[in-house]
Amino acid sequence: QVQLVESGGGLVQAGDSLRLSCATSGRTFTFSSYAMYWFRRAPGKETEFVAAISQSGSETYYADSVKGRSTISRDNNKKMLYLQMNNLKIADTAVYYCAADDRVPRPSYKIMNYWGKGILVTVSS
Repeated sequence: QVQLVESGGGLVQAGDSLRLSCATSGRTFTFSSYAMYWFRRAPGKETEFVAAISQSGSETYYADSVKGRSTISRDNNKKMLYLQMNNLKIADTAVYYCAADDRVPRPSYKIMNYWGKGILVTVSS
């Protein structure tokens, strides 16, 4: 059974930084074979793409809303995905999901092979 488990969320103030982590596991899950993504769903809104990273980590993609403030990274040895978010804004309040897909990463992709259950990030003023 493949599992993606997010951690690192919580309540922060605007301007703070936060690092989300995603731990992956599963006998049939070869982490290095999957592009990894972060998505988020804000209250009352649809799920949106945040960032993606290629299987090797050499390519990264960001939504305009987080570009310049966020860094996606991965550790293939530890089977971990990360999202460092700086200068957080109230608009970043959302449930954040990590996801895995075995294709070449594209920001337009919405269908993923695997999803985590999500973790809440709340940014207060």
